[in-house]
Parts: sequence; structure tokens; C-alpha cells
Amino acid sequence: SARPERFLQLCAEHNMQVCVPSNAAQIFHLLRRQMVRQYRKPLIVMTPKSLLRHKDAGSPLEDLAAGRFRNVIGEVDKMTARNVRRAIFCSGKVYYDLLAYRREQKIGDVAILRIEQLYPFPHDDFIAQLKKFPNARDLVWCQEEPQNQGAWYRMRAYLRDDMQKLGFPKKLFYAGRPVSASPAVGYASWHAKQQKELVEAAFGSKLTTGEIVTSI
Repeated sequence: SARPERFLQLCAEHNMQVCVPSNAAQIFHLLRRQMVRQYRKPLIVMTPKSLLRHKDAGSPLEDLAAGRFRNVIGEVDKMTARNVRRAIFCSGKVYYDLLAYRREQKIGDVAILRIEQLYPFPHDDFIAQLKKFPNARDLVWCQEEPQNQGAWYRMRAYLRDDMQKLGFPKKLFYAGRPVSASPAVGYASWHAKQQKELVEAAFGSKLTTGEIVTSI
């Protein structure tokens, strides 16, 4: 049972790496990086089997032949940076749900960015991506796990610290499942309903009330 929050609790003093590669090229470069580095640290790779079959998680050969592992992957669609009012940060396969919803709804003022390395947290890469959208006033961390699980509690401190360094009057929100004693509800229909709600909430206006989204 892969529980990212349990590994993140063990992370300190650069004792390990916790990564969530979201496509084939990222996995390739992550494993290559692990082998060619001059030092050895345990590498925890969090990625679901469903991405092995996901049509959007493939990579062209050029991405495997060149490039490197990217700790943070920026916006992939064309949009005017100054018009972006909200930036959604996430990890893993929820990214593809968010991307599909944004394209279906033709939303052009919300950027989606992937944090591929949860620890050590890539502060410089995160700040560099955030600087691209100076008019974004809402930052949202979106995850599939319940609020008391997943990466949220660890990411919350990192995101807030970097936001304060930039000095921008931004607000940080959480979009995901409510707190739960179990990692999943156990019913496929209920799970799908929650998944739909958290994706819609990440883009919607329910960012100050309710169980799905919480203002920080």
C-alpha cells in the first residue's frame, strides 16, 4: 500500500527522495538520474499502474533521447500568462483529470502545474513557475487522497513559505477529498462522484466553504 504521507513523514535532512513521475520520459530520466549521480539516496517512486495505460502519459522518443528529469512541469497549453487568475498545483494522475476538464470547459485563465518531486522540495523550480503568472491570486493544491492523507500537509508548508518569499498577495487553497479514516470510500460510483467534485472544485468558486475545498 503506497501511502505518500507516511514516506513524507520520514523525510528529513535530505535522507531520501520521493517522486511522482507523470509520464514515460519522466520515469526514464528519473531512473537514469538515480544511476548516474555520484551519491546514493533511497528513491521512492509514487505512481499508479493506471498511468501505464493512459493515452496522455506516453512520451515521444525525442523526450527520452534528450532532456532531463523535471522537478516541476509547467503549463503545457498555450495561454496568456497575464490573464491567469489561478494556478493549480498537483502530482500524479489527477493532473490528467484536471487537464481534460479544463479543455472540455474551454477554461483559459487557470494554469495547471505538476510537482514531480515532493522531497526534497524543489523550491527554486516552484518559484520560477509561479513567477510566470504574476496576476494569479489563487493557488490551489489538488489531490485525490483525503485531506488528512497524501502530500497536502507537507506541501502546505512548502507552498506557503515560497509564496511569502515572493511577497505576492496570494491565497492558498486545498481541493480534494474530505478527511477520512480510510484511503478510499470502497464504492466505485461514490469514488467517481468525489473525483468529479474535487476536479470541479479546483476550478470553481467553492474555495472558501465546504468539505471539498478549504481556505488556508
